[in-house]
Amino acid sequence: MPSGASAPSADGPAADGLPPADIAEVARRVFGERFDLAVAFARLLVTDGVVRGLIGPREAPRIWERHLVNCAVVSEMIPIGASVVDVGSGAGLPGIVLAVARPDLRITLVEPLARRTAFLTEAVAELGLSTVEVVRGRADDVVGSAAANADVVTARAVAPLDRLAGWCLPLAGVGGRLLALKGASAEDEIAEHWAVVAELGGGEPVLRLCGMGLIDPPTTVVEIVKERAVKPVPSGPKPPSGRAADTGRGAGGRSGGRGSGRGSTRRG
Repeated sequence: MPSGASAPSADGPAADGLPPADIAEVARRVFGERFDLAVAFARLLVTDGVVRGLIGPREAPRIWERHLVNCAVVSEMIPIGASVVDVGSGAGLPGIVLAVARPDLRITLVEPLARRTAFLTEAVAELGLSTVEVVRGRADDVVGSAAANADVVTARAVAPLDRLAGWCLPLAGVGGRLLALKGASAEDEIAEHWAVVAELGGGEPVLRLCGMGLIDPPTTVVEIVKERAVKPVPSGPKPPSGRAADTGRGAGGRSGGRGSGRGSTRRG
């Protein structure tokens, strides 16, 4: 246990992993027969995830609203049986959430930090997610591996769209898609970075809203189809490894990453 850290109280509002009453019905609809598995993951996040510094303590009571349901609704954009690479998985958002909601998906979680990959590996084993693989590394470490050429690449609150496309599009097959969970900065990022995305082989970024009629506001996703393969070029700073659920970093996919909407109060 980290110095000075303590586990949430057993009688705390989220210690049992169950969703609050105001979102319980939506959670059951989103996860269906896998709801109990989602509860088990929520319990891991609000206990071990907090103790190990993957989830900010203030996020624990709102883990369902701002993290689990927010990520799970993105599955409506993913075809049946697709291969998915989740870049900067952090605490498993959205990668493990998608695996819980959609057992048909083959998912690779890519995360460079050892303490996070340890948590992810333990969570995958405890939840029995046999179609999930955890890879310790950065996005460019995975290019050319068996996990590359994916149908879908996901990322949540990792970086601005230009850098994100540079890291993620090489992991998708031609015709595959990057689904970037964003927030209030999404439209501005599209306007600012569409030319860079095109140079990287991506089509025009399109803003999508997931979970319409279920959650308010819906989850904001920027979708980019990989139209052509582009020879990789040396990238700039390495990705910061997806800390979407850390306190103050736009938890719940509300941030575009460093320097991109970090102070937003909007979910999505």
